[in-house]
Amino acid sequence: MYMEIHQLIDLQIRFLKLWFSLSLQSAAYLRNNGFHGNVEFAFNEGRDNESGSGPLRKMGLTDEECEAAIVAGKVPEAPPVPSKPAAPAGTPIVSSLPINRRPRRNRRSPAVRAAFQETNISPANLVYPLFIHEGEEDTPIGAMPGCYRLGWRHGLVEEVAKARDVGVNSIVLFPKVPDALKTSTGDEAYNENGIVPRAIRFLKDKYPDLVIYTDVALDPYSSDGHDGIVREDGVIMNDETVHQLCKQAVAQARAGADVVSPSDMMDGRVGAIRTALDAEGFQHVSIMSYTAKYASSFYGPFREALDSNPRFGDKKTYQMNPANYREALVELQADESEGADILLVKPGLPYLDIIRLLRDKSTLPIAAYQVSGEYSMIKAGGVLKMIDEERVMMESLMCLRRAGADIILTYFALQAGRCLCGEKSGNGRNQATSPPGT
Repeated sequence: MYMEIHQLIDLQIRFLKLWFSLSLQSAAYLRNNGFHGNVEFAFNEGRDNESGSGPLRKMGLTDEECEAAIVAGKVPEAPPVPSKPAAPAGTPIVSSLPINRRPRRNRRSPAVRAAFQETNISPANLVYPLFIHEGEEDTPIGAMPGCYRLGWRHGLVEEVAKARDVGVNSIVLFPKVPDALKTSTGDEAYNENGIVPRAIRFLKDKYPDLVIYTDVALDPYSSDGHDGIVREDGVIMNDETVHQLCKQAVAQARAGADVVSPSDMMDGRVGAIRTALDAEGFQHVSIMSYTAKYASSFYGPFREALDSNPRFGDKKTYQMNPANYREALVELQADESEGADILLVKPGLPYLDIIRLLRDKSTLPIAAYQVSGEYSMIKAGGVLKMIDEERVMMESLMCLRRAGADIILTYFALQAGRCLCGEKSGNGRNQATSPPGT
């Protein structure tokens, strides 16, 4: 017992001698290097400027020497506790509100806001709608500033390359068909050497990993301008139209389409198209159904782009009534049961409630189409300098995502992709035309 106590005391004495020796070595080092004041002076001398705001230079001290200085009570200087910012003159003096919850605490700085941001958007969420025609030159679309009818062998390839450069690798094709090829039954829609199948094969040959969506409907190919075959009394024939749509979807799949997208709103077309695709060996081709496509007034610029306005009447007997909400559930249930892979809402921003409804009621991916009218209004507001085009564009896309859209079909895809990649507006099409806002 006596020996154990003696050994313990001996260890304590050795430790004290070591600590004292290190302290002397640290003091000697500081003196030998010209530091005759306290340790705070030594650390302050390490600053790069007199204000003390620059970075500290390393002084060459070992960890042991730094620790010895701290133990000796020589604590290096740090900036003082910041003073409380002054309120403007006239601010009333009040007691703090007795509240535990202050949501503004989670918004107080950009870093904090970014950490708790619930919704994000990336170029992968965007699908770029592209108009194509048989010509070699790209023709501007007057009602859609920055958009063009692209030559399918030239301008189309160039525009796809630009989109891919900023991470937008999904497109959807819409053709402007020569009037001479339009018929009352829209047979050109399933011509395997028509403009859409040719464009698909051309793009897939150059960009095999490009995701190509196609539009399945008869209106670009119809001499009547409707999505289906029109009977002599003006009725849009449902089942006969679906027969044509199935042939159109198969022709697109055979050309290499990844996703066929029936936008016609005929009853039963999703199930019929699924059966037709599977029968031809295209089980891998997806169907994005226009589940809730409303008879909207926001489509005007699009119809100019394709020269596909109805020759008579409107589309209210097959597209949905903008006043209806619950009806979207009827279409949702039908499309899910028939084998749709993606459910789309069109238009987008005016129908955020429908996007949220489908998101809450289905486990399938939800798509939103920011249509031509939405695009053109933002563009016009930017040109007139009534809004900051770029910020409104990004806010509108974020709102569609927040409502529940997994992907967004938008004519802003290239411009938004550049913003998301940090590119500044410059040369090229679809650039922001308004100055930064305040």
